[in-house]
Amino acid sequence: MRILVCISQVPDTSTKIVLKNNNTSVNSDGVTWVINPYDEWYALIKAIELKESGIATNVHLVTVGKADVEPVIRKALALGGDEAIRIDAESSDPYETARYIAEYAAGVGYNLILCGKESIDYNNGTTSAMLAELLDVDYIGFATGILVEADTAVVTREIEGGEETDVCNLPAIISCQKGVAEARIPNMRGIMAARTRPLKVITPSKVPAVTEIISYELPPAKAGIKLVSPDNLDELVELLHTEAKVI
Repeated sequence: MRILVCISQVPDTSTKIVLKNNNTSVNSDGVTWVINPYDEWYALIKAIELKESGIATNVHLVTVGKADVEPVIRKALALGGDEAIRIDAESSDPYETARYIAEYAAGVGYNLILCGKESIDYNNGTTSAMLAELLDVDYIGFATGILVEADTAVVTREIEGGEETDVCNLPAIISCQKGVAEARIPNMRGIMAARTRPLKVITPSKVPAVTEIISYELPPAKAGIKLVSPDNLDELVELLHTEAKVI
């Protein structure tokens, strides 16, 4: 069994985001870039666990981006990926990204494609479903548990108010979230080996985007804290009504 894991580069959550060009783009100067946590902690680690258990033979990694994403994909190699593929294109449109990955994956043939449930920058959570449609394979999202048996996958996923268990035929695409696997830290041997591992770079055919980012807007600055005496519940209710506007 061959598994493909989709990897995306995102800003670290501790990075201060600065907008430029009249709020139409993000200033990348000083931004710390990391693997999207849902891709790293859950999709990638689950793929590695399946390989360690003997179910999978190869774990490939794919990302869409220019040369600046290579440190991120190398960290994924350090964690245990066997081969890394960089599709040489820039995209902030989930359909465009899905098309690039689909064109590559269709020519290789993977039994299972794992993605994080969403990226923490745009939070679209749609690329994996679009990829499944483009490849015409089954899709299950928001998985908290994956058990592979022969040519099927038994997937536990969150639903409103509880969990459900689904069974799908392979090949399939599954998006992963907390519960699928336990996060790991790459060891020094893996880090050193990943530095010199070759990356396969693919120049794709141009895919038209279907969405365009018009502008960005930073969240409002946090307001100061107003303390209310526990003996003055009337004031608390008044503030929740007139200022916080939550009641």
